[in-house]
Amino acid sequence: AEAFAREEGPDFPTLYNRGVGGWRTEEMLACLNEMVIDLQPRRVFINIGTNDLSDAAVTIDALIGRYDDILDRIEAAVPGVEIILMAYYPINCDAADEGMKACLRIRTNERIREANRAVEALAHRRGHRFINVNAPLTDDQGRLKTEYTIEGMHIREEGYRAIWPLVKEEILR
Repeated sequence: AEAFAREEGPDFPTLYNRGVGGWRTEEMLACLNEMVIDLQPRRVFINIGTNDLSDAAVTIDALIGRYDDILDRIEAAVPGVEIILMAYYPINCDAADEGMKACLRIRTNERIREANRAVEALAHRRGHRFINVNAPLTDDQGRLKTEYTIEGMHIREEGYRAIWPLVKEEILR
């Protein structure tokens, strides 16, 4: 997102991408000061927990509990912050290599949809916005479009470019 924002020109709001590949909610909680609180941002977009969904032992309730803790800490430390919770992206098991298929038997689109419903409910309960920018990423079967995935789960730059207009609209809102 930072590169896309720079392409918009010097008047576009400054973005800080604090996403770390492979991280789960526990890691974000442990580093929340450095990732968010120290910046004292006006607005925070959060998409955390996707990797939690790859662990069969992690229930949706447990995931939402940690997400709730993240929100508690941000709200307490950054007065007046606007928080936008983002939907988890779909996967495509048919586009996955053999090594990735084992992970995607747990992180299924059904589990992702269930988690998205829970995150959306969390957003509404806490008075935050929930955005789902998945429409451009999703094929007619509800999977991540093959042309946008590296190996069934991770998204190519072209996929992020496809959702950028929707993210940009939220940034400029």
